[in-house]
Amino acid sequence: MVKELTVYGVFAENCYLYIDPISKSGFLIDPGAQPGVIYDTIVRNGWHIEKILLTHGHFDHMGAAEILRERLAAPIYIYPSDARYLTDPYLNLSANSGAITVRHYEELEDGEIIRLKANSGFYLKVIHTPGHTPGSVTYYSPEESLAFVGDTLYEHGPGLTNFPGGNPAALESSIINKILTLPPDTLLFSGHSSPITVGEERRLLLGR
Repeated sequence: MVKELTVYGVFAENCYLYIDPISKSGFLIDPGAQPGVIYDTIVRNGWHIEKILLTHGHFDHMGAAEILRERLAAPIYIYPSDARYLTDPYLNLSANSGAITVRHYEELEDGEIIRLKANSGFYLKVIHTPGHTPGSVTYYSPEESLAFVGDTLYEHGPGLTNFPGGNPAALESSIINKILTLPPDTLLFSGHSSPITVGEERRLLLGR
């Protein structure tokens, strides 16, 4: 089950709760702002968050992570190439917005399977999809045909590459060779747009 929360900091961002309905445990993805709103939603529904997963290191995707790590007793995970973004306000784009940092985190591996302790059959696969940032990742559930793509891809096209570490060629390769090769019915959840299927995105970007 996916619960989308649009949270508001400097601008709006889509935070996601990916919850196993059997165990009521799950993952919190990209908590960018408003930790109180996110925490209250979790408590009100009786959910248990085992891990906080970041698609990349920009402040609008991790601004509430440190507070929620403490409240939920859940570790934060990020891909190694973006770890330095968490501690550098210039790289994470928060230098002019309060200098947000995250000091406590674990690192992910490309291809890693992240399973729930409460239900090992409920999991996400880490796919390294650089371009928006060097360490951007997609979290993919083949069982439920969905993926959390962060800012790599939106319903209206590719993510931006005009920030520190952005790479247009890497982004194009990530989209074409990794995300758009997923099954066409895979639903893509992004950081700043509505969900769209891989098939719909392929027709939009590639005309097929």
